[in-house]
Amino acid sequence: MVMIPPDIIPFNGRFEGQTHYFACRVYFEDTDFSGIVYHANYLRYMERARSDMLRCLGVDQRGTHDAGGGVYAVADMHLRFVRPAKMDDDLVVMSQITRLRAAACIIHQRVIRRGQSVTDSIETLLEADVTAAFINPEGRPIRQPRAWVDAFSAILDPDQKDRPRL
Repeated sequence: MVMIPPDIIPFNGRFEGQTHYFACRVYFEDTDFSGIVYHANYLRYMERARSDMLRCLGVDQRGTHDAGGGVYAVADMHLRFVRPAKMDDDLVVMSQITRLRAAACIIHQRVIRRGQSVTDSIETLLEADVTAAFINPEGRPIRQPRAWVDAFSAILDPDQKDRPRL
């Protein structure tokens, strides 16, 4: 029987204030022939960070889906590439919920290259605004579960004007 040490677990990001931080590393498979991260792989990093953010908030996407409820689907995404990431770079995806609607949330994400020491400067590589719509199994927008809206509201800027009316 193989025993796996109990501390061998997937990395979990965490919240600091209203921002969720998710760290990842660039591997060879993430790069193109020029040695920089292929543009579509940033979407993977951001998706992992959003999924982890929801998990940290107690949002059970799989349980809701398995019970026949809704799921999140990216409805809109605006990207601004600033600098390329390269093999072995340590990246951090910072995610903040900036707007909340009855059937969607808008998440601002920023991918940064982390320096090797605390005094190294941080470089922004990409910024994105992502609209995640909550849809039913037929693909139609529906209201997000109340408990999820409450969790999002707890980390949303209190001056936000786009709050859902439930």
